[in-house]
Amino acid sequence: MRMERERRIRPANLWLAALIGLSGVVCFVVTVRSGRADSALLFVAFPVALAVALALTPGRSPHGKVFRITTIALLLSAVWLHEGAICVLLAAPLVYLVAHAATAAAQAARRGGRRTLALLPLPLLLAGGVEGTNAGWRVHPDQSVEVTRTIAVPAERVAVILEAGPQPTAARSLALRLLDVPMPVHVHGDGLRPGDRWTFVYHGGSHGPGGDIVTEVRDATPRSITWAVVEDTSITNRWVGMRDATLSWHTVAGGTAVRLRIDYRRGLDPSWYFGPLQDRFMHAGADHLLDMLALR
Repeated sequence: MRMERERRIRPANLWLAALIGLSGVVCFVVTVRSGRADSALLFVAFPVALAVALALTPGRSPHGKVFRITTIALLLSAVWLHEGAICVLLAAPLVYLVAHAATAAAQAARRGGRRTLALLPLPLLLAGGVEGTNAGWRVHPDQSVEVTRTIAVPAERVAVILEAGPQPTAARSLALRLLDVPMPVHVHGDGLRPGDRWTFVYHGGSHGPGGDIVTEVRDATPRSITWAVVEDTSITNRWVGMRDATLSWHTVAGGTAVRLRIDYRRGLDPSWYFGPLQDRFMHAGADHLLDMLALR
Protein backbone atom coordinates (compact mmCIF):
# COMPACT_ATOMS: atom_id res chain seq x y z
CA MET A 1 0.00 0.00 0.00
CA ARG A 2 2.84 2.38 0.85
CA MET A 3 4.53 1.75 -2.50
CA GLU A 4 1.26 2.39 -4.32
CA ARG A 5 0.91 5.77 -2.54
CA GLU A 6 4.48 6.71 -3.54
CA ARG A 7 3.80 5.84 -7.17
CA ARG A 8 0.60 7.87 -7.29
CA ILE A 9 0.83 11.27 -8.96
CA ARG A 10 0.04 13.84 -6.29
CA PRO A 11 -1.60 17.24 -6.79
CA ALA A 12 1.76 18.88 -6.08
CA ASN A 13 3.22 17.02 -9.07
CA LEU A 14 0.39 18.25 -11.28
CA TRP A 15 0.85 21.85 -10.11
CA LEU A 16 4.59 21.68 -10.73
CA ALA A 17 4.05 20.23 -14.22
CA ALA A 18 1.49 22.97 -14.98
CA LEU A 19 3.86 25.74 -13.88
CA ILE A 20 6.69 24.27 -15.94
CA GLY A 21 4.39 24.00 -18.96
CA LEU A 22 3.21 27.60 -18.56
CA SER A 23 6.79 28.84 -18.29
CA GLY A 24 7.67 26.86 -21.41
CA VAL A 25 4.76 28.30 -23.40
CA VAL A 26 5.78 31.88 -22.48
CA CYS A 27 9.40 31.24 -23.42
CA PHE A 28 8.38 29.49 -26.66
CA VAL A 29 6.23 32.43 -27.77
CA VAL A 30 8.96 34.95 -26.93
CA THR A 31 11.54 32.92 -28.85
CA VAL A 32 9.36 32.50 -31.94
CA ARG A 33 8.45 36.20 -32.02
CA SER A 34 12.15 37.07 -31.90
CA GLY A 35 12.58 35.16 -35.17
CA ARG A 36 14.21 32.04 -33.73
CA ALA A 37 11.65 29.32 -34.40
CA ASP A 38 14.42 26.73 -34.86
CA SER A 39 15.87 27.60 -31.44
CA ALA A 40 12.38 27.38 -29.91
CA LEU A 41 12.06 23.73 -30.87
CA LEU A 42 15.54 22.71 -29.75
CA PHE A 43 16.12 24.90 -26.70
CA VAL A 44 12.55 25.30 -25.38
CA ALA A 45 10.10 22.60 -26.43
CA PHE A 46 12.38 19.60 -25.86
CA PRO A 47 13.70 20.59 -22.38
CA VAL A 48 10.21 21.62 -21.23
CA ALA A 49 8.76 18.28 -22.31
CA LEU A 50 11.45 16.45 -20.32
CA ALA A 51 10.90 18.67 -17.28
CA VAL A 52 7.12 18.06 -17.36
CA ALA A 53 7.69 14.31 -17.59
CA LEU A 54 10.00 14.42 -14.58
CA ALA A 55 7.54 16.56 -12.61
CA LEU A 56 4.89 13.87 -13.12
CA THR A 57 7.27 11.14 -11.94
CA PRO A 58 6.91 10.56 -8.18
CA GLY A 59 10.20 10.28 -6.28
CA ARG A 60 10.82 7.08 -4.32
CA SER A 61 14.09 7.78 -2.49
CA PRO A 62 16.01 10.85 -1.29
CA HIS A 63 18.54 10.51 -4.11
CA GLY A 64 15.75 9.93 -6.62
CA LYS A 65 13.96 13.08 -5.50
CA VAL A 66 17.19 15.11 -5.56
CA PHE A 67 17.97 13.86 -9.07
CA ARG A 68 14.48 14.78 -10.27
CA ILE A 69 14.49 18.29 -8.76
CA THR A 70 18.05 18.99 -9.92
CA THR A 71 17.28 17.85 -13.45
CA ILE A 72 14.14 20.00 -13.64
CA ALA A 73 16.13 23.03 -12.46
CA LEU A 74 18.84 22.40 -15.06
CA LEU A 75 16.30 21.96 -17.85
CA LEU A 76 14.47 25.18 -16.98
CA SER A 77 17.79 27.03 -16.83
CA ALA A 78 18.59 25.73 -20.31
CA VAL A 79 15.17 26.87 -21.57
CA TRP A 80 15.72 30.49 -20.60
CA LEU A 81 19.38 30.58 -21.61
CA HIS A 82 18.75 29.18 -25.13
CA GLU A 83 22.18 28.74 -26.77
CA GLY A 84 23.69 29.33 -23.34
CA ALA A 85 22.32 25.87 -22.55
CA ILE A 86 25.79 24.63 -23.51
CA CYS A 87 27.05 26.09 -20.23
CA VAL A 88 24.28 24.28 -18.35
CA LEU A 89 25.14 21.00 -20.05
CA LEU A 90 28.83 21.35 -19.21
CA ALA A 91 28.02 22.24 -15.61
CA ALA A 92 25.47 19.43 -15.14
CA PRO A 93 27.92 16.70 -13.93
CA LEU A 94 29.33 19.08 -11.31
CA VAL A 95 25.84 20.11 -10.15
CA TYR A 96 24.76 16.46 -9.81
CA LEU A 97 27.95 15.62 -7.91
CA VAL A 98 27.45 18.39 -5.36
CA ALA A 99 23.71 17.72 -4.97
CA HIS A 100 24.10 13.98 -4.39
CA ALA A 101 27.17 14.43 -2.18
CA ALA A 102 25.23 16.83 0.04
CA THR A 103 22.27 14.41 0.13
CA ALA A 104 24.50 11.51 1.13
CA ALA A 105 26.13 13.60 3.86
CA ALA A 106 22.74 14.69 5.21
CA GLN A 107 21.52 11.08 5.31
CA ALA A 108 24.67 9.96 7.10
CA ALA A 109 24.33 12.74 9.68
CA ARG A 110 20.73 11.80 10.30
CA ARG A 111 21.76 8.24 11.10
CA GLY A 112 24.30 9.62 13.60
CA GLY A 113 27.37 7.93 15.01
CA ARG A 114 30.68 8.08 13.21
CA ARG A 115 28.86 8.63 9.96
CA THR A 116 28.56 12.29 10.87
CA LEU A 117 32.17 12.55 9.69
CA ALA A 118 30.66 12.54 6.22
CA LEU A 119 29.77 16.19 6.84
CA LEU A 120 33.44 17.19 6.86
CA PRO A 121 33.74 17.50 3.04
CA LEU A 122 30.86 20.00 2.91
CA PRO A 123 33.05 23.04 3.77
CA LEU A 124 35.35 22.03 0.91
CA LEU A 125 32.39 21.92 -1.47
CA LEU A 126 31.32 25.37 -0.30
CA ALA A 127 34.87 26.73 -0.66
CA GLY A 128 35.00 25.40 -4.21
CA GLY A 129 31.80 27.26 -5.01
CA VAL A 130 33.27 30.59 -3.90
CA GLU A 131 35.71 30.78 -6.83
CA GLY A 132 34.50 33.21 -9.45
CA THR A 133 32.01 35.08 -7.24
CA ASN A 134 34.51 37.95 -7.18
CA ALA A 135 36.84 39.08 -9.98
CA GLY A 136 39.81 38.69 -7.64
CA TRP A 137 38.83 35.17 -6.55
CA ARG A 138 39.76 33.35 -9.74
CA VAL A 139 42.50 30.79 -10.45
CA HIS A 140 44.40 31.33 -13.71
CA PRO A 141 41.47 32.61 -15.80
CA ASP A 142 43.84 33.66 -18.62
CA GLN A 143 44.74 30.61 -20.66
CA SER A 144 45.98 29.66 -24.12
CA VAL A 145 45.91 26.72 -26.51
CA GLU A 146 48.22 25.70 -29.32
CA VAL A 147 47.57 23.36 -32.23
CA THR A 148 50.06 22.29 -34.88
CA ARG A 149 49.52 20.47 -38.12
CA THR A 150 51.55 19.70 -41.21
CA ILE A 151 50.08 20.58 -44.60
CA ALA A 152 51.28 19.53 -48.06
CA VAL A 153 51.75 23.12 -49.20
CA PRO A 154 55.03 25.05 -49.70
CA ALA A 155 55.65 27.63 -47.01
CA GLU A 156 55.65 30.36 -49.67
CA ARG A 157 52.02 29.54 -50.50
CA VAL A 158 50.64 29.85 -46.96
CA ALA A 159 50.40 33.65 -47.05
CA VAL A 160 48.58 33.49 -50.40
CA ILE A 161 46.01 31.10 -48.92
CA LEU A 162 45.55 33.28 -45.84
CA GLU A 163 44.96 36.44 -47.85
CA ALA A 164 41.56 35.10 -48.95
CA GLY A 165 40.45 35.10 -45.31
CA PRO A 166 38.59 32.36 -43.42
CA GLN A 167 35.44 30.78 -44.83
CA PRO A 168 32.65 29.06 -42.84
CA THR A 169 32.94 25.29 -42.91
CA ALA A 170 31.32 22.35 -41.16
CA ALA A 171 32.90 21.33 -37.87
CA ARG A 172 34.74 18.02 -37.90
CA SER A 173 35.00 17.75 -34.11
CA LEU A 174 32.46 15.32 -32.65
CA ALA A 175 32.25 17.31 -29.40
CA LEU A 176 31.48 20.57 -31.23
CA ARG A 177 28.78 18.85 -33.28
CA LEU A 178 27.13 16.99 -30.40
CA LEU A 179 26.89 20.14 -28.26
CA ASP A 180 25.82 22.22 -31.27
CA VAL A 181 28.44 24.83 -30.40
CA PRO A 182 27.69 28.08 -32.32
CA MET A 183 29.93 28.53 -35.36
CA PRO A 184 30.48 31.56 -37.62
CA VAL A 185 28.06 31.53 -40.55
CA HIS A 186 29.75 34.34 -42.46
CA VAL A 187 33.11 36.14 -42.44
CA HIS A 188 33.70 39.70 -43.69
CA GLY A 189 37.09 41.07 -44.65
CA ASP A 190 40.45 39.79 -45.83
CA GLY A 191 44.08 40.91 -46.01
CA LEU A 192 47.17 40.39 -43.90
CA ARG A 193 48.46 43.92 -43.45
CA PRO A 194 48.42 45.57 -40.01
CA GLY A 195 45.00 47.15 -39.56
CA ASP A 196 43.14 44.71 -41.82
CA ARG A 197 40.05 43.33 -40.11
CA TRP A 198 38.16 40.05 -40.22
CA THR A 199 34.65 39.88 -38.74
CA PHE A 200 33.25 36.50 -37.76
CA VAL A 201 29.45 36.69 -37.88
CA TYR A 202 27.38 34.21 -35.90
CA HIS A 203 23.76 33.26 -36.59
CA GLY A 204 21.72 36.45 -36.62
CA GLY A 205 24.85 38.50 -35.91
CA SER A 206 25.94 41.97 -37.04
CA HIS A 207 24.15 43.56 -34.07
CA GLY A 208 21.74 40.57 -33.89
CA PRO A 209 21.27 37.73 -31.36
CA GLY A 210 24.37 35.71 -32.34
CA GLY A 211 26.77 38.64 -32.31
CA ASP A 212 30.18 39.01 -33.96
CA ILE A 213 33.89 38.69 -33.26
CA VAL A 214 35.95 41.45 -34.90
CA THR A 215 39.69 40.78 -35.27
CA GLU A 216 42.45 43.07 -36.49
CA VAL A 217 45.91 42.24 -37.82
CA ARG A 218 48.38 43.69 -35.32
CA ASP A 219 51.64 42.25 -36.61
CA ALA A 220 52.71 40.53 -39.83
CA THR A 221 56.00 38.96 -40.89
CA PRO A 222 56.84 36.66 -43.84
CA ARG A 223 56.20 33.63 -41.60
CA SER A 224 53.70 34.75 -38.93
CA ILE A 225 50.50 36.76 -38.43
CA THR A 226 49.09 38.08 -35.14
CA TRP A 227 45.46 39.11 -34.74
CA ALA A 228 43.88 40.89 -31.78
CA VAL A 229 40.19 40.73 -30.89
CA VAL A 230 38.94 44.32 -30.92
CA GLU A 231 35.26 43.52 -30.35
CA ASP A 232 33.43 40.44 -29.14
CA THR A 233 29.64 40.49 -28.98
CA SER A 234 29.33 36.83 -29.92
CA ILE A 235 27.21 34.34 -28.06
CA THR A 236 30.37 32.34 -27.25
CA ASN A 237 31.56 35.27 -25.12
CA ARG A 238 29.26 33.90 -22.41
CA TRP A 239 31.80 31.23 -21.55
CA VAL A 240 35.06 32.28 -23.19
CA GLY A 241 36.55 35.69 -24.04
CA MET A 242 38.84 35.63 -27.07
CA ARG A 243 41.91 37.88 -26.83
CA ASP A 244 44.42 37.32 -29.63
CA ALA A 245 45.79 34.65 -31.95
CA THR A 246 49.12 34.06 -33.65
CA LEU A 247 49.63 31.86 -36.69
CA SER A 248 53.17 30.91 -37.67
CA TRP A 249 54.59 28.44 -40.18
CA HIS A 250 57.89 26.94 -41.31
CA THR A 251 59.13 24.34 -43.76
CA VAL A 252 59.40 20.72 -42.61
CA ALA A 253 59.83 17.38 -44.33
CA GLY A 254 56.67 16.71 -46.32
CA GLY A 255 55.39 20.27 -46.47
CA THR A 256 54.80 23.09 -44.00
CA ALA A 257 54.14 23.00 -40.27
CA VAL A 258 51.57 25.59 -39.18
CA ARG A 259 51.10 26.49 -35.53
CA LEU A 260 48.12 28.40 -34.15
CA ARG A 261 48.14 29.86 -30.65
CA ILE A 262 44.96 31.40 -29.20
CA ASP A 263 44.93 33.36 -25.96
CA TYR A 264 41.61 33.57 -24.16
CA ARG A 265 40.00 34.28 -20.81
CA ARG A 266 38.02 31.47 -19.25
CA GLY A 267 34.52 32.59 -18.37
CA LEU A 268 33.42 29.68 -16.17
CA ASP A 269 34.49 28.59 -12.69
CA PRO A 270 35.66 26.61 -10.74
CA SER A 271 38.96 26.28 -12.58
CA TRP A 272 39.64 22.66 -11.59
CA TYR A 273 36.48 21.59 -13.39
CA PHE A 274 35.90 24.05 -16.26
CA GLY A 275 39.60 24.67 -16.96
CA PRO A 276 40.28 21.26 -18.54
CA LEU A 277 36.87 21.23 -20.24
CA GLN A 278 37.38 24.59 -21.92
CA ASP A 279 40.93 23.64 -22.86
CA ARG A 280 39.65 20.66 -24.85
CA PHE A 281 36.93 22.69 -26.54
CA MET A 282 39.36 25.48 -27.38
CA HIS A 283 41.70 22.93 -28.96
CA ALA A 284 38.79 21.72 -31.09
CA GLY A 285 37.93 25.34 -31.94
CA ALA A 286 41.53 26.12 -32.95
CA ASP A 287 41.54 23.07 -35.22
CA HIS A 288 38.28 24.28 -36.74
CA LEU A 289 39.77 27.74 -37.39
CA LEU A 290 42.65 26.15 -39.32
CA ASP A 291 40.01 24.34 -41.40
CA MET A 292 38.27 27.66 -42.03
CA LEU A 293 41.61 29.07 -43.23
CA ALA A 294 41.90 26.16 -45.72
CA LEU A 295 45.08 24.98 -43.97
CA ARG A 296 44.39 21.25 -44.16
